[in-house]
Amino acid sequence: MPNTAILLMHCPDRQGIVANIAKFLSENSGNVLYLDQHVDREEKQFFMRVEWDLDNFSIPQEKVSDYFETLIAKKYGATFSIYFTRQRPRMAIFVSGMSHCLYDMLARHSAGEWHVDVPLIVSNHSSMAAVAKQFDIPYYSFCVTAQSKDEEEKKQLALLKEHNINFVVLARYMQVLSDAFIRHYPNKIINIHHSFLPAFAGAKPYHASYERGVKIIGATSHYVTADLDAGPIIEQDVVRVTHKDAVDDLVQKGRDLEKIVLSRAVFAHLQRKVLVYKNKTIVFS
Repeated sequence: MPNTAILLMHCPDRQGIVANIAKFLSENSGNVLYLDQHVDREEKQFFMRVEWDLDNFSIPQEKVSDYFETLIAKKYGATFSIYFTRQRPRMAIFVSGMSHCLYDMLARHSAGEWHVDVPLIVSNHSSMAAVAKQFDIPYYSFCVTAQSKDEEEKKQLALLKEHNINFVVLARYMQVLSDAFIRHYPNKIINIHHSFLPAFAGAKPYHASYERGVKIIGATSHYVTADLDAGPIIEQDVVRVTHKDAVDDLVQKGRDLEKIVLSRAVFAHLQRKVLVYKNKTIVFS
């Protein structure tokens, strides 16, 4: 991996922000490799992603955030995060009984497409244990019921802490996480679901949408918040269907779309290209 740093920031829009950040990097021998910015004129907010080479950067890595806070962030009232590409993120995957998203992510990880470690897979069923074994990843099953939910989530959180997990991906994990769980990973839990909500809620959305004669199937990946299925959206896509498609065709097309959209969202997160503001995201190109 290249030895680079990535800055994600937002602040009230005003003149001179880009110039001052460029000056900060230049004066400390930071070679800019990527710079993208956006101004939300309604919110009057400035958003930015910058990546620069650390090989000749004069500020020690452990002090970069402190220097940026003192010299830039305080001046502009900026909210920011700085990441280092050689620090490999650690991802936990939560899954229930459907394997399509799980297989897709593990295949990408195994092929070296993603710069991430997957120390464990968590489930509320034992049915995906064989998949985890196939990819040589530890598998933990929890019997989550309405009565045991609080206790089981405490065990899950302890497990994530033990393995130093940075973020969680719900690969069709069919359990609603509690607010207490979500608070441990703000904007660090990624979910995937079909885009029929709220029109076709329930256990069989594809059957209901088939009866209605829909012409488009969609999938949505978003960060999880306490507001069920209404967190900041990272990635979406659609595929057209016709009267010739049976329910099984809709299900198959929907699952294909779900795994693609989820993987795109996870990849954007890994590249540190997603910036959350209120309940929206800025996804840099």
